[in-house]
Amino acid sequence: MKSGERQKVVRLVVLTAAMLLLSAGAARGEYLEVMEKAVRICLECIGIG
Repeated sequence: MKSGERQKVVRLVVLTAAMLLLSAGAARGEYLEVMEKAVRICLECIGIG
């Protein structure tokens, strides 16, 4: 296997793994927890929270 071909395979594997993990997190509702924390941090920064 050539270096360029191997690099393409590695990129594809990493991209596939990232998509699977993002999908799993979205299915579990993790994005809601991340958003709540972001809002809390933002409000603390401007002194409201």
